[in-house]
Amino acid sequence: MTGAAWRPVLTALLVGAVSTAYVLAGSIETAEARQARPTEAEVLELDLAFYQRRVARDSFAARDRAELARLYLQRARSTGAGDGDLVRAERYARESLALRRGRNEEAHLVLATALMGQHRFAEARTVAEHLVALDPTARPVRALLGEILLELGDYPDAARIFGTLATVRTELSVAPRFARWEEIRGRPAEARVLLRRARDEAARRHGMPRAQLAWFHWRLADLALRNDRLAEAEKELLAGLKVAPEDHRLLDGLARLALASHRWAEAIDRGEQAIARTLDPATLSLLALAHRAVGDSARAVEYERAMSVAVQGQSGQLHRLWSLSLLDRGEEVPAVLRRAQEDIRARRDVYGWDLLAWALHRAGREEEAARAATRARAMGTRDAMLFYHAAMIDAALGRSGSACNHLKTALEINPRWHPFQPDEARRTLACPS
Repeated sequence: MTGAAWRPVLTALLVGAVSTAYVLAGSIETAEARQARPTEAEVLELDLAFYQRRVARDSFAARDRAELARLYLQRARSTGAGDGDLVRAERYARESLALRRGRNEEAHLVLATALMGQHRFAEARTVAEHLVALDPTARPVRALLGEILLELGDYPDAARIFGTLATVRTELSVAPRFARWEEIRGRPAEARVLLRRARDEAARRHGMPRAQLAWFHWRLADLALRNDRLAEAEKELLAGLKVAPEDHRLLDGLARLALASHRWAEAIDRGEQAIARTLDPATLSLLALAHRAVGDSARAVEYERAMSVAVQGQSGQLHRLWSLSLLDRGEEVPAVLRRAQEDIRARRDVYGWDLLAWALHRAGREEEAARAATRARAMGTRDAMLFYHAAMIDAALGRSGSACNHLKTALEINPRWHPFQPDEARRTLACPS
């Protein structure tokens, strides 16, 4: 398939197809019709039901199965409610490909993306490489492969892929993934420029789903929060909520913003609003921290237990945030270390090395921890947590000068990366001002 022929497939995946199940009659829309018009979520449910019926009637409908897979993937992205829809997307994409492998690029794309969502990155890589082999000129597919390589920690191959995309990095189907590459190699300002341009281009696209527009605002807010740009983060989050008022990611972002500012009651309120929509383990962790900050250890433990249940109910590989949360509390250290060691064999990215370093540190294996922490910083990623972990590991080894330098870097990047750790590190290291 040529690069031009890819465009309809990629647009459908990025923007979402026009509803087949719902068509508003008449050339002039009345006020009553506008009021009765279904929401995007309702249209999506109508489309899902429509294609479910078609698939049930025709056991050989490869195209319908590919479309049903795409719709399940769209719902998974919109709601973030567990892995169920990702598994369904994978199932129907595989069924479609079993019926027709040739000229079925949409099913391949959905399959690769659904596997990524389940953190099955090695399998996703195989599918993406097959797509690149079918058409090496398809830039969005190469960007997808580049993103998968980043998750796997195959940075040499990622550099090669993104190097071929540098001149087209501002294209909407490339920019978000190229921005992630810029972040990993320590260029957050460049990532911010790309994401802003992509956000503005997405807003101009006719038919762009609100959930997708909200994602761009959330992504920019997340980048701002991790670089201590709180006013910028708040602006993006509030703008996103105007587009998608029920978006749990944006509500979680406002809770994180409040937590960073030590506005504990607001963090709890926003966090509870977010989990009322989607039970996200990250938000449960945030709520546990906020309750500890106000001295309510009983409620904190409740949220920590809820986080454990939510994580264990998900498929896929090691949940890193949960693992770090356990390590921070000194819980299940041998088990987390074992899982981190298993994880790094297949997924050797900077955050995998960081988790392994922190687990080794908690297990008292400081020399090994220091080597892993060095690997975590090898790409120059500007993340305060990476440098905080390196500081505490070096302090345990008696390397006070290096520890203080790492802490200084962490505080320069983001002095509010965590509600408690910055002050704890200052007290522990007692570095000269």
